[in-house]
Amino acid sequence: MAKGKLKRTMLYIPGNNPAMVQNGAVYGADSILLDLEDAVAVNRKEDARVLVRNMLDFIDFGDVEVTVRINGMDTDYAIDDMEAIVPQKPDAVRIPKINTENDIKKADEIITRIEKENGIKAGSTMIHAMIETAVGVENAFSIATCSQRITALTIGAQDLTADMQVVKTDTGEEIAYARQRIVMAAKAAGIAAIDTVYADVDDEEGLIKETEMIKTIGFDGKAVINPRQIKPVHDVYMPSDDAIEKAKIIVEANIKAQKEGVGVFAINGKMVDAPVVARAERVLELAGVDAGGLK
Repeated sequence: MAKGKLKRTMLYIPGNNPAMVQNGAVYGADSILLDLEDAVAVNRKEDARVLVRNMLDFIDFGDVEVTVRINGMDTDYAIDDMEAIVPQKPDAVRIPKINTENDIKKADEIITRIEKENGIKAGSTMIHAMIETAVGVENAFSIATCSQRITALTIGAQDLTADMQVVKTDTGEEIAYARQRIVMAAKAAGIAAIDTVYADVDDEEGLIKETEMIKTIGFDGKAVINPRQIKPVHDVYMPSDDAIEKAKIIVEANIKAQKEGVGVFAINGKMVDAPVVARAERVLELAGVDAGGLK
């Protein structure tokens, strides 16, 4: 995953729900997604935009990453959303239904203008590109690499399966290719890959099973739609005690080797090189252990 905050969970919060927005930082998610798109009815778009703008201005969300999902670039709401939200300096905007790099470039130009007009350092506002169409899936890498603002690719399964004219299933076989392509594009670009939501909030077993699968294929985290889904996802991403101890040994040995000018070394007869060290550092990151602080 690209360096930065963990993105194991990204909690969707309807932009027109003031109580949930106000309490966004206390749910325990790594990131909150204040939603101006699907969660908000057409006749409530402006109200939600104003509410989210004001909340961003007055509420301290602490260490929680704050992202706002604006409406798609093909709608009449997108520019108004950005005009209201970007000056409040969220960590990122999530842009839905990205089909090509041109969608991102258009958004980038608008955000750049708004930053300049508001005295905000150019490039401060990051973008999460949401892939929800077959065209978007096929263009995943060019989308991921077309702007330095992009820090995450994410998949939206409901719109994608509708575009594919198939039904979303519990196994997810119908979007397996899309998931893998998006993960590969994100990894190649050095950014995060975020999976789609698990819609059945009462099926914890199914959520855990799906999270184990998406972790295995390389997703850095998962969007969630209910605070009850946060802990099960975090539990899946938490390394075992044994994995943590092994990672500490590797990282400590690497620190010693670096001081001695040694690039490749062995532990218990097994060679340790840069990829092994990187995996160990990732384990410690997920476990909340500061790899740089090990002696």
